Amino acid sequence: MIFSLNHIKREPLVTSEHKPPLLILLHGLGSNEHDLFAFVPHLDPEFLVLSVQAPISYGFGGYAWFNIDLTSGVPNANIQQVVQARRLLTSFIDEAIETYQPDTNRVYLAGFSQGAIMSYATAFADPEKITGLVAMSGYILKDTAPQIFSPALKKLKIMATHGLYDQVLPIFLGRASEAFLKSMQLEHIYQEYPMAHEVNYDCFNDIKHWLSNQIKRVDV
Repeated sequence: MIFSLNHIKREPLVTSEHKPPLLILLHGLGSNEHDLFAFVPHLDPEFLVLSVQAPISYGFGGYAWFNIDLTSGVPNANIQQVVQARRLLTSFIDEAIETYQPDTNRVYLAGFSQGAIMSYATAFADPEKITGLVAMSGYILKDTAPQIFSPALKKLKIMATHGLYDQVLPIFLGRASEAFLKSMQLEHIYQEYPMAHEVNYDCFNDIKHWLSNQIKRVDV
């Protein structure tokens, strides 16, 4: 199959009578599919992991999901590109499910920065496809936020993390997103860490355990 987005893969490291849970990793601005793949050796061995390359070339081997202006202190995203990238990502998820045959009741997104923004946007647009997401140092774009609560959103599980000293996407963005999740009564965990725009040891350790607990709590 020709996929909508380039990606690299790690097969599950354990054999099971059940189909594997699927984890899709989404990198940040100017990075590529190899960045978050460094986390993979430390993740639950049950996961089939796909790390995806964003569609827009950003130079020097880096890619972006969309262009964004940070000069004002408040991020200004190109919403048309966000929508285009979300459609590509949704198509990719369908293609990955058809090709790799994971458990469709255990499909997770995990994104950093722009990848977190895309994780939110994709899960909110197609909550019936996504079981849960991890949003690392990202936020919810107003234009991609759901306007009404739906039964499909009710089953979505979310973990959001943010650095107290983040100077790229400041902490108020993470807190505003958490306030929105509360207002929509979505099941979520929000954690802040003494770090900048990054994922430190404690943050990753919490994410790793949250993901493991999620795939083991689902009735397969």
